[in-house]
Amino acid sequence: MAGTGPKLALVPGEPAGVGPELCVRLAQRPRDDCTLTAFGDAAALRAAADALRLPLQLLEESAVATRPGDLPLREFPNSAPSVFGQTSPRNAAAVIAALDAASDACLHGEFAGLVTGPMHKAAINAGGFAYTGTTERLAERAGCDVVMMLANDVVRVALATTHLALREVPDAITRESLERTLRITDAALRRDFGIARPTIAVLGLNPHAGEAGLLGREEIETIEPVLAALRDEGFALVGALPADTAFLPQKLVGFDAVLAMYHDQGLPTLKYSGFERAVNLTLGLPYPRVAVDHGTALDLAGKGLADPSSLFAAVETCARIATARAALS
Repeated sequence: MAGTGPKLALVPGEPAGVGPELCVRLAQRPRDDCTLTAFGDAAALRAAADALRLPLQLLEESAVATRPGDLPLREFPNSAPSVFGQTSPRNAAAVIAALDAASDACLHGEFAGLVTGPMHKAAINAGGFAYTGTTERLAERAGCDVVMMLANDVVRVALATTHLALREVPDAITRESLERTLRITDAALRRDFGIARPTIAVLGLNPHAGEAGLLGREEIETIEPVLAALRDEGFALVGALPADTAFLPQKLVGFDAVLAMYHDQGLPTLKYSGFERAVNLTLGLPYPRVAVDHGTALDLAGKGLADPSSLFAAVETCARIATARAALS
């Protein structure tokens, strides 16, 4: 069962949600593409295994998984007992400590990549931590600019802005930020996905991509000038495109990725096209980070109903990218 590929850190996320049980299901599968070490609470993982009636042997971090259910663990104990479906702000410190430690281990080269389960933003903030999302926290810890991308077998969608209120989006899209996002996305598609000259479709911000200024001038004043400048450098950019037609199947076949201007402009289509196998990538970090593309599903926790496909896909994607990066080094 032991993998021979890159070492990946695995963070289950919110202990009251489905993250621990998805990790238990993951531990049942033989791997030859990577090795996994969990960063989290032992009791929450054991409770999940008991609820699923699956074997789980939590090993010393240095041990090697050889049987179904083996999972090396670096433990971060919760302050309060974890109850399925009931978040506790008292456990926010352990959740954040596990995430930060896994991030630091990747930054220091101890692990080749990071896979994260679903976090519960409200519980973490209620526990005294200013937290808008894992993408933002990892970027701050690494001291670099990043781009959030979600991907499945149908489409890759990168985001110009992430977790912002809709009224804040137009002001957050500047020429500088848009250029930075496109450079990071293009570089990641080349390095991590092996695409020699990626074609990126860029959506407009407004309906009909502004309708030549009638419905908004962001396309004319911000988006199009950036695209023109980068095209002069050799970037393959299409747009600005109206978002309501950019995802038509006959158009997607010509794109390696789509850049959406805000969260709910691009992600509903991606999730509709294949939610179960979708993953969340953080482009621009010094290491690959891939997460599940779903929330904590508190209503499903402990019932054995949560679909583990996204976590399985996240591990496979992270292992593949880590292997590709190692081959380039």
